[in-house]
Amino acid sequence: MTSPRSLTAVTILPDDADRATLVGRVWSDDRGGPCPVVIRAGRVLDLTGVSATMSGLLERSDLHAALAADLPDLGGLDAFLDGRAGRLLAPVDLQAIKAAGVTFADSMLERVIEEQARGDSGRAAAIRARLAPVIGDSLRGVAAGSDKAAAVKALLQQMDLWSQYLEVGIGPDAEIFTKAQPMSAVGCGDLVGIHPISDWNNPEPEVVLVIRSDGAILGATLGNDVNLRDVEGRSALLLGKAKDNNASCALGPFIRLFDDGFTQGDLEQATVSLRVEGQDGFQMTGDSPMAAISRTPSDLAAQLLNRSHQYPDGAVLFLGTMFAPVKDRRAPGQGFTHETGDRVEIASPRLGRLVNWVERTDRCPEWTFGTGALMRNLTRRGLAERI
Repeated sequence: MTSPRSLTAVTILPDDADRATLVGRVWSDDRGGPCPVVIRAGRVLDLTGVSATMSGLLERSDLHAALAADLPDLGGLDAFLDGRAGRLLAPVDLQAIKAAGVTFADSMLERVIEEQARGDSGRAAAIRARLAPVIGDSLRGVAAGSDKAAAVKALLQQMDLWSQYLEVGIGPDAEIFTKAQPMSAVGCGDLVGIHPISDWNNPEPEVVLVIRSDGAILGATLGNDVNLRDVEGRSALLLGKAKDNNASCALGPFIRLFDDGFTQGDLEQATVSLRVEGQDGFQMTGDSPMAAISRTPSDLAAQLLNRSHQYPDGAVLFLGTMFAPVKDRRAPGQGFTHETGDRVEIASPRLGRLVNWVERTDRCPEWTFGTGALMRNLTRRGLAERI
């Protein structure tokens, strides 16, 4: 019998996978450890002979030529999704995992609501009704850091509605924070974690840029910046506790590299969908366009990596969530929150589908395979010189 949590290649690959340049990572039982891979015609091809780490692979100046070479075949993708050959991993390893916050108008509004509600979901509906007509209409179409943004700021200050979230949302400086540690992200098919102290939380579906150490944007993947709304709502200084927990960062399924058939311009016109299905029969769906972002991906990448701040192993950057899930679940006026067992699907036709299931952070597998373990594994396999 097929497991209710099983995935197939057809489920997760982009709609135009036959024309996509897709790289990622798997744990190969045959190789005894993690392997960077490229996906061709549903086959998983081993790149450890080119580079033993995804970070090192993406630094290569001859990257696309290296991907086109004859490579060892590790098996079909389905064998890594059902456990016969190993499992799918997050498609990054040594890269810094960063995130930009409050980059879409609706999520800006929801952050202000969290702040006003002090983390109490029961107060959110009334605050939303009061603020949405003013702040929501004011922010749509405003380019961050522009003269119009400055005028909106002055107006909202006069109305005593200005917020630290609006400062980073439409002001000159973006909010960029560390979402998770290198090697800690989970991949497609894994559990994602909600801290047991939280009663108001949500998925944050995002496009994630993949950035080389020199600042070049190479491609993108999908991410779930799992968030504890009640924790962050109590104080913005609790951002780390709200964001960085066991299994709270999901990436995948693969990195789609830019090429002649998929450009940064295509990415900026992408639509991202969210689907949550609960064991209680609850369902929530939505679609949002990347075009609604208040800052360009290039601007956010430049604020992350520049002469004042370097990432020698490269970085990935969550671009912010377009979604503000408010559909009532537990009771009228309580809004949305996760329940354990939820199936969360984040999808975009040309990036594929990132699928995870929700569990408490203290019931998710502990993170034990870090950078040191990776180095020891690669050394044992004779791959240390290819890092």
